[in-house]
Amino acid sequence: MTNHINFSERSLEKIPVSIFENVQEGAVFAARKIAELIQDKQQKGEWAVLGLATGSSPIEVYKELVRLHQEENLSFENVVTFNLDEYYPMQPDALQSYVYFMHEHLFDHVNIKPENINIPDGTLPIQDVKQYCQDYDKKIESYGGLDLQLLGIGRTGHIGFNEPGSKLDSVTRLVKLDHLTITDATKDFIKEEYVPSRAITMGVGTIMKAKKIYLLAWGEAKSKIVKEAVEGEPSDDVPASFLQFHENTDVIIDNWGALELSKIKTPWLVGMCNWNDELIRRAVIWLSEKAEKPILKLTDDDYKDWELRDLLVEAGPAYNINIKVFNHLQHTITGWPGGKPNSDDSNRPERANPAKKRSLIFSPHPDDDVISMGGTLIRLVDHGHEVHVAYQTSGNIAVFDDDARRFADFMLDAAKAMDLNPQGTTNVYKKVIDFLKDKKLGEEDIPELRKIKGLIRKGEALAACRFCGVEEPNAHFLNMPFYETGQVRKKPIGEEDINIIVELLQEVKPHQIFAAGDLRDPHGTHKVCLDAIFAAIEQLKNESWMKDCFVWLYRGAWHEWQIDEIEMAVPISPEELLRKRKAIFKHQSQKDTPVFPGNDSREFWERAEDRNRDTAKTYDRLGLTEYEAIEAFVRYKFD
Repeated sequence: MTNHINFSERSLEKIPVSIFENVQEGAVFAARKIAELIQDKQQKGEWAVLGLATGSSPIEVYKELVRLHQEENLSFENVVTFNLDEYYPMQPDALQSYVYFMHEHLFDHVNIKPENINIPDGTLPIQDVKQYCQDYDKKIESYGGLDLQLLGIGRTGHIGFNEPGSKLDSVTRLVKLDHLTITDATKDFIKEEYVPSRAITMGVGTIMKAKKIYLLAWGEAKSKIVKEAVEGEPSDDVPASFLQFHENTDVIIDNWGALELSKIKTPWLVGMCNWNDELIRRAVIWLSEKAEKPILKLTDDDYKDWELRDLLVEAGPAYNINIKVFNHLQHTITGWPGGKPNSDDSNRPERANPAKKRSLIFSPHPDDDVISMGGTLIRLVDHGHEVHVAYQTSGNIAVFDDDARRFADFMLDAAKAMDLNPQGTTNVYKKVIDFLKDKKLGEEDIPELRKIKGLIRKGEALAACRFCGVEEPNAHFLNMPFYETGQVRKKPIGEEDINIIVELLQEVKPHQIFAAGDLRDPHGTHKVCLDAIFAAIEQLKNESWMKDCFVWLYRGAWHEWQIDEIEMAVPISPEELLRKRKAIFKHQSQKDTPVFPGNDSREFWERAEDRNRDTAKTYDRLGLTEYEAIEAFVRYKFD
C-alpha cells in the first residue's frame, strides 16, 4: 500500500481509508479479506453471507476470488450471496442484467451452489415488487444478516441504487434512478433511452446492518464523491456519507481515487508537509487562485492568511517562492513542440536537435489525436517534422447501426453501378441487413458489420490526417486485438497487442512519442492502450534511438492536466483552433451525438476548445502571457 504523497498522520476522514498504488493491489486486498471470512466460517461450520455489488468497481475483486478458487482451492460451498440491486424491468438473460454480470464474472467460475445465489428479480409484475422486497430483507435476516457487504459508489453518491434523497433507515424497495446514473449506464445500453428508469435495490438501512462493509472506488472520476462521502457531513444528498455511522466500514481506493482527499490535494490544510518542488508548485498555484492574485503579487501575508505559514518558514520569503514557481511555469510554454532549431534549449521542454524530428502520435480511438492535441499536431506538421499517427483501435463499436446500414447501402449500390463483384457484395449486404433486423440490445456485432463500422472510422481518420497535412502512408491503423470484442467490455492486453506497438516503434524510430496519458481511469480503453505502449517501451528502452526519444502524454476529451503537473504547454492561435475544429469535424460518425457521449452533453469539439481555453485562462490568471488556447502535456520518463 502506497500513499500518493507524504503527509502527517492527521486527516479529515470520518471513515477509515486505505489508499493503494493501483486497482489490482486494492482488489487483491479486498478479495483476500473476503476469502479469510469464508475460510473462517468454514472452520466454524457456518454460512458466509456476502452482500455483492456490480459495476466496474468489483470486477478485479471477483477476478482475484476466482483465481483463489482455481489456484488455491478456496471453496464457496458455504457461501450465500445477496446482490445489492437489479434494473427494473430486466430479464435475467439480458446482457445488461446483473444476473448475467455476476455469472460472467464470478458465479460460473466457482463452486457456489445455485440455490445460495440471491439477486433481485427484475421480471416481477409491479404489484408483486413490494412484498418481494420485504421477503428479500427477511431472507437476509434469516441467515443472521450480512457478514460482509461489498459496495461501489456512483457519481451521485449512491450505494446500491440508493440515490440522493434515500433515508438512513430505507429498506429494499423499487426506486427511480437519477439522471446522472442513467447517463453513466448508457455505455452498457448504447442509448440513454434504453436504460431502465427504475431498479430494485437494498436500502441504506439494509446495507448498514452488515457486520463489515468495504466501499471500493477507483480512478479520478470517483475522487470528488469519495471526498464528499468520507469528509463531508452525513446527508441524504450523498447516501454513501451515511457509512460514517457504521462502526466497521473501510474505504478502499487507488491513488487516483484519493486525489480530492484533503490530505492528498491540500495537505497543508491538514498538517505539516514534507515540502518538495512539486508540492510547492501545487500550493502556490492553489494560493494564487484562492487569493485571486497573480503569482508574482502574492505576499507573505497571503501565505499566512491561507494556512501556508509553514511554507514561508521552509522556503520563504514569498518573493523567492513566487519567482521560482513563476519561472517554472514560464518555461513550460513553447510554441515549438518539436523543439526550436538553433536555440538554447536548456529551459525549453523539447530539444533543439535534431531540427526535423520524427513524431509519432498514438491515438487510442480514431479521433483522439485531433480532439486532444490537434493544434499541436498541426503545429508539428507546419514546422516540417515527419508526423506519424498510429490509431490503436478500430473504434468500431462507437458507430451507430444506422450509419453502418447507410454505408452498406452505398457499398451495394456502388458495386452494382460499377459491376464490382455484385454477388459477393450482395451476400455480405444481406448478412448484415438480416443481422441488424433481429439484433438484440447490446448484442455483439457480426464480423462483417464490425468491419464496415471500422472502415467508417478509418475513412474519417484519413480525412482528418489529410486536412492536417499528415501524409497518408504515415497514418497507421493498428487494430489492436484486445479491442475487437464487439462489446464495451474488452479483453486484457496480450503479447500480440504489445508486439504490434513494438513493431511500429522499430519501424518509425521516433524522436518523440505522444500518447494518451489517461492513467487515472483504470477501466478505459485509453489506459489499456497506454499500458501497451509502456510495455513496448520497456522492451525497447535499451535501443540507441529509444534512449534519445521523449515521451509526451496528453489527456482525453474530458480532462486536462492540473497546472502544477504540466511540463509542456503549447499555445494555440485562433486560426489553429479553428483548423483543429475542422479536423474534428472530419469524424462525422462522432459528430452531434456520438454513441458514447460520456457524461457531458457538449460535442467533442466544444469540450476540446473549452478545455484548451480554460487552460489558457488559468495561465493568464496566474500572471503568464494571455493566449487564445493551450494544449498541455506531461513527460513520461522511463528508466
